[in-house]
Amino acid sequence: MVLALSVIGAVLALVVVGLFVFGLRRRLIQRSGGTFDCSLRWDVPEESDTSGKGWSYGVARYNGDRVEWFRVFSYAPRPRRVLERSAIEVAGRRGPEGEEELALLSDAVILACQHRGTRLELAMSEDALTGFLAWLEAAPPGQRVNVA
Repeated sequence: MVLALSVIGAVLALVVVGLFVFGLRRRLIQRSGGTFDCSLRWDVPEESDTSGKGWSYGVARYNGDRVEWFRVFSYAPRPRRVLERSAIEVAGRRGPEGEEELALLSDAVILACQHRGTRLELAMSEDALTGFLAWLEAAPPGQRVNVA
């Protein structure tokens, strides 16, 4: 009986520590400011896929001329993807369709982009989208920016 309670206590402690580390990591990512909730779908096929597959929920952070994207459900201290402002080409925007509505946040707008030849989609709120497009257009003089 004592062994069972010890095991249950250890498992419960690990769960609590794991949740604490998730919260601490998110706090550290957001500490420098300029963050927004952003789902990402990487290497999107050319034909439209509204099945909801491939979306990963995350947090994006502006860092100079880059946007760093972190998975929410990860312990990694480094961003999973880094998008350079000069390499992002916006192809269009749309609302979620089909099962995507279940995979994304309720107020999401999907932005279709290319980054160094890779097709990707970013899903974010309308406010975050306005900020993202303003950040793209605010490139220093002499840098090319492709916003459709």
